[in-house]
Amino acid sequence: MDIPPLAGRTVAMSFCALPVSYLLNQVSAFSQPLFVVLTSALILGLLFLAVYSLSHGEITYDPLYAVFVIFSFTSVVDLVIALQEDGYMMGFMDFYTKEGEPYLRTAHGIFICYWDGTVHYLLYLTMAGAIRKRKRYRNLGLYWLGSFAMSILVFLPGNILGKYSSEMRPTFFLAILYMLVPCWAGVRIFNQSRAPTSYTPDMVQEEQKKSLFQRPADLALIVYLIFAALFTVFRGLVVLDCPTDACFIYIYQYEPYLRDPVAYPKLQMLMYLFYALPFYCLAAYALAFPGCSWLPDWALVFAGAIGQAQFSHMGASMHMRTPFTYRVPEDTWATFFLSNLLLALGPHLLAFRCLWRPAFFLHAALPSSPQDQDKKQQ
Repeated sequence: MDIPPLAGRTVAMSFCALPVSYLLNQVSAFSQPLFVVLTSALILGLLFLAVYSLSHGEITYDPLYAVFVIFSFTSVVDLVIALQEDGYMMGFMDFYTKEGEPYLRTAHGIFICYWDGTVHYLLYLTMAGAIRKRKRYRNLGLYWLGSFAMSILVFLPGNILGKYSSEMRPTFFLAILYMLVPCWAGVRIFNQSRAPTSYTPDMVQEEQKKSLFQRPADLALIVYLIFAALFTVFRGLVVLDCPTDACFIYIYQYEPYLRDPVAYPKLQMLMYLFYALPFYCLAAYALAFPGCSWLPDWALVFAGAIGQAQFSHMGASMHMRTPFTYRVPEDTWATFFLSNLLLALGPHLLAFRCLWRPAFFLHAALPSSPQDQDKKQQ
């Protein structure tokens, strides 16, 4: 995969978040929630006008350029929030976490900010750089799409259903607008053309004739997907208060964070149960039977979603902001970490396999017969 260059102009604009957040934090008027949401909307609007005036050609070529630049700005803000909540910075975003989105001060909120301020930030810079250089970024865009969607689908409902539901602020409705972004961006990214492959019809047919035992990597991935599906079902039953002894032991001795009243871990497990579980089954089918051309794209989306979800879940399970009774016990830390790390790595290995040798998933075109070639020559 061709890695496009980073966008230097985007880096400079995104780091404007540091002085802006510091200056706003010094103004006492921002102790009111209404001022916070109005100022946030105003800053985003001014930022869009600046991007549009400075990079009109890039936006005309691909409107997602404006999205990536603006979101790189918010990613720096999120990283500042996470560092401040963990005590590494002071005096930048106190006004926002107190009067804007107090649920960002939870362990789950902090790790969402860390992910957005690092992984998403690098993706925004890279994709903006790709647009400036007129290069492809479809694969990176699909990974970002899954990661961004998973973050929103767990975080926003968790704010409504969890113990912070009584502390909703007007900025929550501004965050709801973020849900429209992956819908529009997803359509544009999926409609981009795929990178051309060098496989001939004969090569595709040869690859698809191989049995599963001739493809040990695929066989290993199928075994992984089966175990991941079983683990997903088990943890789904745990958060649904299954009365069996195994579920009781697991939630108290291995992942007590699933009982945390913030609701994020329960929603995360339900997202796995209703969305990840069907994908595990469909992906296992696509690895066993050739021609499932949808798998490479959706494997990237799924890898981004699971990567973000597992990072936030694992981090919040052990963070100091999580009450001690809900943190992972020290004697089961290794088991918890290993099982959740494998759950995060597996989808990335699946996506890598699909990108590395995609011939098995291509639609097999019948090679031209000698008679057809003679007719073409005539």
